[in-house]
Amino acid sequence: MPDINAEPTTSHVVVAVFDGLRPDLVRPDLTPNILRVAAKGEWFRQARSVFPSVTRVATTSIATGAPPAAHGIVGNMFYFPEILKDRIFDTSKASDIHAAEAALEGNYVTAATFGDQLAKAGKSLAVVHTGSAGSAHSINPRAKANGHWTFSIHGEMATQTPEAVREAIERLGPLPAKELPKLKDQDYAARVMTDIVLPRRPDVSLIWFSEPDTSFHFLEIGSEGSFAALKNADRAFGTILDTIEAMPDADQFAILVASDHGQISTHAALPLFEQANAAGFSVGLGNQLVGNAFAATSGSSGEVRGLSASDAEVEKMAHWLMEHPDVSHVFSRDKNGVDGMIDGTLSLKALGLDHPRAAELMFILRSDLSHDIYGLPGLGLLMPGDVAPGGGYHGGVNPHELNTVLIASSPAHFSNGTVNHRPAGIIDIGPTLLDLLGVEKASTMVGKSLARTSDAEPTFVRLEAGKGSFEQQIALMDDDGRRFILHGGQE
Repeated sequence: MPDINAEPTTSHVVVAVFDGLRPDLVRPDLTPNILRVAAKGEWFRQARSVFPSVTRVATTSIATGAPPAAHGIVGNMFYFPEILKDRIFDTSKASDIHAAEAALEGNYVTAATFGDQLAKAGKSLAVVHTGSAGSAHSINPRAKANGHWTFSIHGEMATQTPEAVREAIERLGPLPAKELPKLKDQDYAARVMTDIVLPRRPDVSLIWFSEPDTSFHFLEIGSEGSFAALKNADRAFGTILDTIEAMPDADQFAILVASDHGQISTHAALPLFEQANAAGFSVGLGNQLVGNAFAATSGSSGEVRGLSASDAEVEKMAHWLMEHPDVSHVFSRDKNGVDGMIDGTLSLKALGLDHPRAAELMFILRSDLSHDIYGLPGLGLLMPGDVAPGGGYHGGVNPHELNTVLIASSPAHFSNGTVNHRPAGIIDIGPTLLDLLGVEKASTMVGKSLARTSDAEPTFVRLEAGKGSFEQQIALMDDDGRRFILHGGQE
């Protein structure tokens, strides 16, 4: 049995993130290589994402070891008038992020990251990313200043270190053409890891597979195409494991496997803000904000902010959302740690979303534990957009959106083949890898090292609020200074 409180004996940490992977799809027929790691380590089966459970928010929580209340990335899309007044800020776009970093003097992400801590300790970090430019940025937002290395599959304009892309093209050939599923992207990224990154032995190397998330969205979660994408990403990961195992110092490597969030299937599109406008509100989306009283974002969850709307009009909007039969949750700014300022709402602070950039209102569309056409639990609504009904989505508090893959393998710190049910989450990834290397975590990091025991006793918390016929609840677990969202009442 390893002494998990012993001093670190790890020289290198490799992190593999599979975007959007549900833990119940980590199976021998789909992910044998992820299970190779689980057989030699501990699987934290109850691990949780953050709210909203969307990629760039979760990415930044992985990087900072903290919820959005600390890091300030409060949505994949959000109204950010300090940067853009006439349209919604898009965290996936390099141009929007460059504008924010310039205006905010490098403080787009408002908390320290594990990349920052590694740089302070004189340690190296290499990132190989197949997700959006925004996600590649948020995992190490000060990569250039830190002297680190980030490769993006989207090319030189999608990274602070374009020399990484140039080197990959010189060594491995042109970047792959776009396709669905994104099989060639994952293969190319794995070769960047095996042929360029790992031979240099960085202290930390991280690969981000954009699959299965992309295929879950556009090909449906349980489809043949989506499973082909997942199998391919796992196979690509297997080549990385083979490379590590062939190294003479393989026993000095710790491996962390994670996903940033899960996904559920959708069964219908709800034109919520068309309905709001028909009810007399004036709501703008995307780049259609000018002249509207409210700005909003869409998905399976979203935000609403007053532009010219008064406080009374914002409250009226909250009441309309609470009266809508397809809205399950409505949140507003904090009143007392449980309730929002608007009667019937829950507090944004209670869910770790009380950053100054947060909206006046957030909402979630209804979902439940019904099975989709592939027999997978978790079914919900989304608003019209790029993903058609039937496709996968995430962003809310369904347990299958929140539950993430989190597996840690290091001979000196984690027991072989163990399924661990202690509270854990994506906010623990950064503190864990820092601890394994003997690096102090940042004061802004809420997460804890999973390589160490805790005497704290977890506490179950249920938050409830409502008005009239509207009732909502959130189930939480508080543990050792951390708060994890279990589900939104789907039991």
